[in-house]
Amino acid sequence: MTFASGPSGPSPVPDPPRGGPSLGHLVSQMSEQTARLVRAEIDLAKAELAEKAKAAGIGIGLLAAAGFLGFFAFGVLLTVVILALCEAFAPWLAALIVLGAMLLIIGVLALVGIKKLQQGVPPTPQKAIDGVKADADAVSSAVKEGFQR
Repeated sequence: MTFASGPSGPSPVPDPPRGGPSLGHLVSQMSEQTARLVRAEIDLAKAELAEKAKAAGIGIGLLAAAGFLGFFAFGVLLTVVILALCEAFAPWLAALIVLGAMLLIIGVLALVGIKKLQQGVPPTPQKAIDGVKADADAVSSAVKEGFQR
């Protein structure tokens, strides 16, 4: 009798008959190994998505804090620019010039942001997908080799 390791610890697997493993024994082993493989791939996908979600959450929090502080700093900066332009232009014209520059910058930032956002969505567990494809290829080739014997 041999032991196969599973999620709940080692479990006894009856030894195959002396003439070689029976078809039932091979099918039993294949179903056990397939179930373990599927569970392992699902666990890998979960771990990969959790890692990506954690990194995204930290990044979002830091960006929110920077945006909050930057909002007030930007207001002060705009006031300084408008007051500086008031030396050369009428106050309403200085404010209008600053507004036009702001709208131009907002448009460029929005377009770049949309482009970057589209690159990161949807978040897929690429390592897990590649692993499943490799496993499927290995099983397919093993089955084909078995039928050719």
